[in-house]
Amino acid sequence: MAVLPVLSLAVSFLLTLLFLLSFWRKQKKYQFLPPGPAPLPILGTPKYIGDRAGCKYFPELRQKYGPIFTVWKLTDPVVVLCGYEVVKDALLNHGEEFSGRPFSPVIDLYSEGYRKPFNPLNLLGCAVGNITSSALLGEHFHYKDPKLQDLILTTRRFIFNTHSPLHELGNTFPMLLNVPILKEKIFKESSLLKSFVQKYIEQHRGSLNPNSPRDFIDYFLVKIKQEETSSGNNFSETSLLMTLIALLAAGTETTTTTLNFSLFLISNYPDVQVKVQQEIDEVIGSQRRPGIMDRAQLPYTNAVIHEAQRVLDLAPLAHYHAVTKETHFRGYTIPKGTTVIPFISSVLSDPSQWETPKDFNPGHFLDDKGQFRQKAAFMAFSAGKRICAGENLARMELFLLFSALLQKFSFTLPPGTERQDCQKIKQNKFQTLFFSQVCAEPRPVSSTA
Repeated sequence: MAVLPVLSLAVSFLLTLLFLLSFWRKQKKYQFLPPGPAPLPILGTPKYIGDRAGCKYFPELRQKYGPIFTVWKLTDPVVVLCGYEVVKDALLNHGEEFSGRPFSPVIDLYSEGYRKPFNPLNLLGCAVGNITSSALLGEHFHYKDPKLQDLILTTRRFIFNTHSPLHELGNTFPMLLNVPILKEKIFKESSLLKSFVQKYIEQHRGSLNPNSPRDFIDYFLVKIKQEETSSGNNFSETSLLMTLIALLAAGTETTTTTLNFSLFLISNYPDVQVKVQQEIDEVIGSQRRPGIMDRAQLPYTNAVIHEAQRVLDLAPLAHYHAVTKETHFRGYTIPKGTTVIPFISSVLSDPSQWETPKDFNPGHFLDDKGQFRQKAAFMAFSAGKRICAGENLARMELFLLFSALLQKFSFTLPPGTERQDCQKIKQNKFQTLFFSQVCAEPRPVSSTA
């Protein structure tokens, strides 16, 4: 019996030694990381982890520690990048090193009336959803078609789920994914969207004519066939499925909410709306629909769309990155595999890049001659090798739909509603995105341009 206490003491000593050795190795590995709040043992800095926490606390951490700082997800460091110069330096000048993605257990597992005030979100969703569906799935729906409503609702729920606390919990504690009831709840929305998209892939596979591709799925299936004997082939039905989900999310829900926000925003800035409509009347008139080729001739309209996106700041934290190798960056050493968060909100409001960052000012995107100018600090779609996959589709949809709506309608606030400046609107961003109401009044028909 005397052996047991000795054995227990020996095991305790060995575990303590292993813990101290592991702690020493981590300390040595992470000694050159950027500064940040001191982590709690094992727990890290839970106060600063998650999308909502990041948006709330990162600005004050930036003030305290500078544009590069470290927070801790349990025992793992997460490096946060703030401001235009730092984010640009990482994502563009060091694009290869910062192009990785951190391990995400959840994703890894599943990846196998005119004058009456109304909320235009669903109508906009139908319009955007039809454009996206036509390009990707090869199908155009009637607005009341249950399949279109199902696509919109399923995509919206999928996006909400990826930003939910439960999703974050699954990524932080992967062992929870072994609990059936939690796993089912975490993957429910992802499974529904996967099932929706998978049906279209199966339909296309059965009717595919390689000599006459009809849409994105057909072209991808043809490419899979062409590359099936190539080494290092990245084209597979799994990659097709994941690409379609990413494009549907970017091209449908995010574009819809951006348009909804933009209409509410310009309802609070009628002088801006009038200028947009004057430009459209002069260039296009009221008879012809705006086309993508008109964008170059509508610099003010284009500037308003970009400025609305900057003010909206829809994705304050870019999708997490990871460094692909040990990286020496601005005096710090970031170990291979470390999670990195580009704080996009800090770029879109960087006073060194925007003359009036707290104001809604389309002039940010206009030169001295009133022509549209690109701004490198406009990172609403992120930047570098991990830029949003649906950027080009979203840009096209935003321009075509926004200009067409302003051509035909004037948007005002409901009677008795006080105007708000953009800062007040941003403070209630969720309310604005999903529950705001406007009035739409048809504009008189003018002569063609």
